[in-house]
Amino acid sequence: MSIITTLSDENNSFLSRREIICDFKGLGGKLKKLEAVEMVTKEFKLGEKFVIPMKLQNHTGMSKTTGVFYVYDDETLAKKHITPIIFTRLDKAKTSEKKKEEVKADEKEKKEEVKADEKEKKEEVKADEKEKKEEVKADEKPTNTESSDNKKSEVKKDDGDNN
Repeated sequence: MSIITTLSDENNSFLSRREIICDFKGLGGKLKKLEAVEMVTKEFKLGEKFVIPMKLQNHTGMSKTTGVFYVYDDETLAKKHITPIIFTRLDKAKTSEKKKEEVKADEKEKKEEVKADEKEKKEEVKADEKEKKEEVKADEKPTNTESSDNKKSEVKKDDGDNN
């Protein structure tokens, strides 16, 4: 079953465009205009034609979105018929999408760098711990001397009598 249900598909010969109204099921509130354009071009096999999303309307209490799209053969004809504000919004959406992709790529690179740094730090810490353990083991072993071997040392008392 397709996500897209076509409500109307009309050719407006006076304005030289095709007007498509369709429902997107299960995408209420999650659908972006650029994603909707991609889905419509694939569903209706529009290929190289210029698709403009005019309206995406969410329905309250339902998980469906109704979209109105105009399909033009030429971009110049579309710019004559449609207000320039819509084109600026589309351009803004495209640039913000590119920025998000760049940010994601930067974040991935930073995560990889952080992981590499963490691995290096762990290796350094392990090496330091090994060195400390070796030092502690060396300090714990007592040195054997003649005076410390089970022999009692004689203590001379000074009686004050020095002869």
